[in-house]
Amino acid sequence: MKYVVVLTDGAADYPIKALGDKTPYEVASTPYLDEFARKGQLYLVKTVPDDLKPGSDVANLSVLGYNPHSCYTGRSPLEAASVGVALTDDDMCFRANLVTLSPEEPYEEKTMVDYSSGEITSEEAKELITALDKSLSTDKISFFPGVSYRHIMRWRTDETSFNLTPPHDISDKVITEYLPDNPTILKIMKKSNEILINHPVNLKRIKEGKNPATSLWIWGEGKKPDLPKFKDLYGVSGSVISAVDLVKGIAKLAGLNSIDVEGATGTVHTNYKGKADAAINALYNSDFVYIHLEGPDECGHQGDLPGKISAIEQIDAKIIAPIKKALEDSGYDYKFMVMPDHPTPISIKTHARDKVPCVIYDSRKCIESKAESFSEEQAEKYGNEFIEGYKIMEEFLGN
Repeated sequence: MKYVVVLTDGAADYPIKALGDKTPYEVASTPYLDEFARKGQLYLVKTVPDDLKPGSDVANLSVLGYNPHSCYTGRSPLEAASVGVALTDDDMCFRANLVTLSPEEPYEEKTMVDYSSGEITSEEAKELITALDKSLSTDKISFFPGVSYRHIMRWRTDETSFNLTPPHDISDKVITEYLPDNPTILKIMKKSNEILINHPVNLKRIKEGKNPATSLWIWGEGKKPDLPKFKDLYGVSGSVISAVDLVKGIAKLAGLNSIDVEGATGTVHTNYKGKADAAINALYNSDFVYIHLEGPDECGHQGDLPGKISAIEQIDAKIIAPIKKALEDSGYDYKFMVMPDHPTPISIKTHARDKVPCVIYDSRKCIESKAESFSEEQAEKYGNEFIEGYKIMEEFLGN
């Protein structure tokens, strides 16, 4: 039996007036996903508990079968595991985003123009983070480059209480009331602005009409995590395919193989074919693959409705379709589970903790479902409900 999880990050949404009060899932052309809904079992899954923040960290842990109440220690330590940043029990880890702030002075009156600095390239970002580490690092604080705008700060400190806001939650807002109350972190953010504003990388980006990375934004704090191995929990081993360090880090901590795909960007323009081919090759050698697609989430944060619909359609046509065909051509029995980790509604441009639709399709048996297609509304109408979202993996694997 081959097990395939297709994680459509942030794809769930609210009804949108411009779509006739339908969601992107309801208007997108997804023939393969709709077939799964008609012949498989729909679910409505709460991946984010009410007392935790609705982020991809908590939600992806849940989908992978980990109870976030017992294993979640923060977002950035999961990402640190991906880029090889060693943490001790004395370290506090943070996500350090490269963001675009407006030019107003003082710093406190700037606006969050772009939480991703125009989706800055990893090569450009590495040059900027290296410059910041050279200027801002101490014997206790260090900076490490990641992917695109997503980076890591490690701080050896006994402080554990922080009030930090994700930058994607405050797009187009004045940052005044969202600034950290920790003086060390605020000082780092202000100093980074002074260093970055005239850096050659940013001057070049401005000349090219791109958003410059004008500041660090520190958030996502956490301590060293300890995840039980996925195989010990569920009896299968396999791989994770993702463009983002968060999901790669979860994979490594869970003892799953993390596969890098050239051209995988974490946006709607990612290398879908490369991800599908990598998944197919992985399934020839193991029984489980978890394919994470970040495009719908990024489009949700940017308020890009056409992009979000396109991302959903491309996942159906370029990920689900070729993997399904390869498994059938090879004669394998297989199961698919397709679901978002959380909604990222176009109307609010950030994560929500609403329950998400999920479908499990088993090639060995056809369930004559009442569902007509895959959507939030159909899952709510015909789906089985999982309030403890981390139990959906056990349901999928049948253990």
